[in-house]
Amino acid sequence: MSDKPVNHARAAEHFIEDAPHLQFHDERLWDMRQKRDAQMHILPEWQELREEASRIKEHTLSRLPEYLEQFETNAKKNGIHVHWARDGTEHNRIVGEILKAHNARNLIKSKSMVTEECDMRPYLAKQGVTVTETDLGERIQQLDDQLPSHIVVPAVHKLTADVAKIFAKDYHTDPNIRDPHLLAEAQRQAARPVILHADAGMTGGNFVVAETGTFVVCTNEGNADLSATVPNLHIATIGIERLVPRMADMGVFIRLLSRSALGSPITQYTTHFRGPQKGGEMHVVLVDNGRAARLGMEDFWTSLKCIRCGACMNTCPVYRRSGGLSYGAVYSGPIGAIIDPTFNERKYSTLPYASTLNGSCTNVCPVKINIHEQLYKWRRVLVQHHEMPFVKREIMHMAGKLMGQPKMYRAAIKATEVSLSTMPRFVLYNWLNPWGKHRENPHPVKQTFNDWYRKNRETAAKPAAAPETKK
Repeated sequence: MSDKPVNHARAAEHFIEDAPHLQFHDERLWDMRQKRDAQMHILPEWQELREEASRIKEHTLSRLPEYLEQFETNAKKNGIHVHWARDGTEHNRIVGEILKAHNARNLIKSKSMVTEECDMRPYLAKQGVTVTETDLGERIQQLDDQLPSHIVVPAVHKLTADVAKIFAKDYHTDPNIRDPHLLAEAQRQAARPVILHADAGMTGGNFVVAETGTFVVCTNEGNADLSATVPNLHIATIGIERLVPRMADMGVFIRLLSRSALGSPITQYTTHFRGPQKGGEMHVVLVDNGRAARLGMEDFWTSLKCIRCGACMNTCPVYRRSGGLSYGAVYSGPIGAIIDPTFNERKYSTLPYASTLNGSCTNVCPVKINIHEQLYKWRRVLVQHHEMPFVKREIMHMAGKLMGQPKMYRAAIKATEVSLSTMPRFVLYNWLNPWGKHRENPHPVKQTFNDWYRKNRETAAKPAAAPETKK
């Protein structure tokens, strides 16, 4: 895959130009944020839950190897086959070998961001395995050959008309359908025969419990339960950071997850998988894929606390107005901007700049990840590693020189104010002014702060002269 840096600004520009999609995307996500806030205010212990969830995650990550071994031991006692994958390539090979051993050619799966990380579907397609996404949003994105644009609602950027066109092409339905219920029914009718005749099923896992050797999957459509129980072979792909030590810890996370994600008290289905069904077989693939390396990053290891709720995305003004696909990665939004560079610094070097650093993402995170601080720290790291475009690097260098010389800086400010007041528009708005491409320049001011300070405060700030004494 290419290491060419993702041009987030250009991709966002295309999204912004489509007014209906932009408005829908912004309003839909903000509605989810408001519903999350309403749920927060219902629970007086909300902040205590966040604090406890953060503490549990930090404790688990600090002892990750021992809890992973504990899970493996207990899972094997439950009859589960446990596999370890160092990266995406190894994960895909393991899954491919399991399917080959069972002569499985049709795989149904529920939503799993880890399989997206590993680029599993194209790999299995080359092995002659047909993979069908059973989550409605993931299936829409699969048919449209796009990455998920949101962690929880993968096709949130699409309008009903977009889905109707996709289904008309693949399911031969009416392209003019505008009723979401009819489109959901079309997916249901298309998916059920595939599910009933599948050779194997796959799920992800929201949480893994070391104490019991079990894992938990949270969904709202029930598709994960069908994927796991209709075929006799169930494969679960799970990141190694999804561990919690005890079953008692689950009460904290279950109360936070859906409330943070969708503003609902709980998901429709919260399923605990304890072992294979009678006559069946269950495999769990624990995936590292860079997580162990991230655990050793002093400034960025706490991103592993993430429970994939998407709350930071729902509140982020940049994500809401640029769309998830503009990030060019499996993980988008604020959490993606701090996770993606750990996979490939060069390719995702632009993403930490797709933020205003307003801190809203940190404020809503249910496990209290300091997302906006990590975004700032990633900017510093990328500059130190020379992963900033040449033009931007030189502009920042010149700006630093200018701001380091107060007299020159104040002179430049005054010159800018004069230019904004006198120069014609075509001089001010051109390709040298990317700010003005989508916004108006700041209005000139009659008085700068420095001028005001000198007039009103500088004299008062000086210590008064000592009174003369009479001789």
